[in-house]
Amino acid sequence: MEHIGKGGETVGFPFKFGFIGAGNMGFAIIKGLLKTFSPDDIAFYEKNKERAGDVAAVTGAVSMESGLACASSSQYVILAVKPQQLGKVVEAVGQGITKEQILISIAPGVSVADLKGYFGEDVRVVRAMPNTPALVGEGVSGVCYDEATFSKEEQATIRCFFESFGQMVLVEEKLINAVVCVSGSSPAYVYMFMEALADSGVKYGLPRKVAYDLAAQAVLGSAKMLLDTGEHPGKLKDQVCSPGGTTIAAVAALEEYGLRNAVMKACDACYAKCENIR
Repeated sequence: MEHIGKGGETVGFPFKFGFIGAGNMGFAIIKGLLKTFSPDDIAFYEKNKERAGDVAAVTGAVSMESGLACASSSQYVILAVKPQQLGKVVEAVGQGITKEQILISIAPGVSVADLKGYFGEDVRVVRAMPNTPALVGEGVSGVCYDEATFSKEEQATIRCFFESFGQMVLVEEKLINAVVCVSGSSPAYVYMFMEALADSGVKYGLPRKVAYDLAAQAVLGSAKMLLDTGEHPGKLKDQVCSPGGTTIAAVAALEEYGLRNAVMKACDACYAKCENIR
């Protein structure tokens, strides 16, 4: 594969995408990319050898022997590691990253300035926050980068990359930590909500599998209604609440016990952690 550098020179990369780390999120993205790209376009390095073998077997992507080999042979290098691991990753792969490549980081709390400090000021960086529904092709990623330093073709590839496993939303970097609160971490809040709904159904006699299915479909359908209609969530809530009915009684109890405040406090805690993650 050939890439035209900023000076007009041709730079060869055996792989289009190289993943440093193939945990849940890295694996999800690799699976998404296979909808558009060949397994031969994708390399990865995973230090857990058993995990590496499993990912290679499922995806057909090429498992590399070292992070440096993976980084130096890939046009787009994806840092799919936790922020606490970044120091060791920089030591291992830093020499394999040049200005002719594109660095995509999904590590929360690690800024573009941090990444340039680690890998060099001339390294081109895309910072993103995806979420775990990427595993089923329904992820959403908040993404930021300096468009002036990327060609139109590169920008198209970046969009194709993120849309392969869901949706992409361009945001200013100062808003990335807010993205973590609202979409990056929020699947955990939603699962807790669904678990509580299902528990209440079990309390009143529903089989647990039925209760989970009902709760999950209700959340899925509600989200689809919001996205498809474009209506304010408050208006959609009002449409369910008949005067003097069962739903408004439940909504009143949620207000009494502080559902909104609990969610906002959770996001406050999430945001604070993003600001002080390392």
